[in-house]
Amino acid sequence: MNVHLVDGTYELFRAYFGAPPAIGPGGAEVGAVRGLLRSLAFLLREDGVSHVAVAFDHVIESFRNDLFPGYKTSAGVPADLLAQFTPAEEAVRTLGVVVWPMVEFEADDAMATGAARYAELPGVERVFLCTPDKDLSQCVRGRRVVGLDRRRRAVLDEEGVRARFGIHPESIPDWLALVGDSADGIPGLPRFGERSASAVLARYRHLEDIPDLHVRWEVPIRGTLALAESLRTHRAEALLYRKLATLRTDVPLVEDLEALRWRGADEERLRALAAALGESNLGERLPQGRG
Repeated sequence: MNVHLVDGTYELFRAYFGAPPAIGPGGAEVGAVRGLLRSLAFLLREDGVSHVAVAFDHVIESFRNDLFPGYKTSAGVPADLLAQFTPAEEAVRTLGVVVWPMVEFEADDAMATGAARYAELPGVERVFLCTPDKDLSQCVRGRRVVGLDRRRRAVLDEEGVRARFGIHPESIPDWLALVGDSADGIPGLPRFGERSASAVLARYRHLEDIPDLHVRWEVPIRGTLALAESLRTHRAEALLYRKLATLRTDVPLVEDLEALRWRGADEERLRALAAALGESNLGERLPQGRG
């Protein structure tokens, strides 16, 4: 069997910015929720999709904001998008899909925890991390735990991570610490770009292993003097940024593997949801449950 772990926050943002707005019968904006449900219905119709969970950033802020004030917040997120998070979670539950609403942790942490938990269980062939977010690349393991960009229908296995970033998946947090991640508010270090960070980490894998002195760098790139000086000066910040970028695998998820099996939607609740969204054909989009 395959396990599909979906980044609900990404899906909701994508639906909000990628589809026209829509006002439900109750007068609230529901376009993003509609788009999310259509996307999940499409996923559930695909062959080999039987065990599914969707993770949401129920609250955008997390424990990482206590570690670094510049980390991402809900500031700047449109109010009518934020207002759709709770309805989106309830809508996904109505589909009969497990929901992980994160408060202290982030949706990515829930997906990382799920991947670590389910990948080695008997009967599991692959865990698909359904998101294009590069943060989740650190969780990729061989061809057993892989990324899935559903929009491009592209699978990212360990070989793909190496081809894309030039490094091993476990070095992704170190890479993000050097390069930065504007989506998460991680600034990165001066002088470092993607190519230089990849070259250094391909040789040394982790920040602690990179020598302070550039003359000891066994890396065929230009500008090693400036790069080494930047890392030496900002090593403490780099270690903090790596901590921010490292996904947690200890989120207290209560569901075992069988709980993720999709058995179909609650028909009565589904009809009520369709009416609330003004989406009369919602039930027709869903396949029969795989109980």
